[in-house]
Amino acid sequence: MKALMLVFCSVWFVFVGCKNADNGELAANAAKTYYEYLLQGKCDDFVAGMHQPDSIPESYRTQLVDNTRMFVAQMKKEHGGLKEVSVNGNSYNEKTQTCDAFLMLSFNNGDTEQIVVPMILRDGLWLMR
Repeated sequence: MKALMLVFCSVWFVFVGCKNADNGELAANAAKTYYEYLLQGKCDDFVAGMHQPDSIPESYRTQLVDNTRMFVAQMKKEHGGLKEVSVNGNSYNEKTQTCDAFLMLSFNNGDTEQIVVPMILRDGLWLMR
């Protein structure tokens, strides 16, 4: 619950800071915020940014957090860790209230990788699908 509140507050600040931004930009900035949690080692907050049913078993949430930690460890092993996350564009669909956020991940060894983060708008909050 605490992690969800942190995610909500972080995304809310993104929304407030981007008053004039369109929904695609808001979604992309939310995705960036979630991936920046990986930089900070906040795997619980990253998982809280995933679109889930209203409630999931605690054992499943724990598995998601553990998988996220393994993902971070793999990035560290292969690329020296994540250095920076930046928005590289978006593709917003107003009809379905979804967006593909294009992020550029920069790693400590100099590598970069563009990823697509599918996002969905639920109850005024952009979440990763």
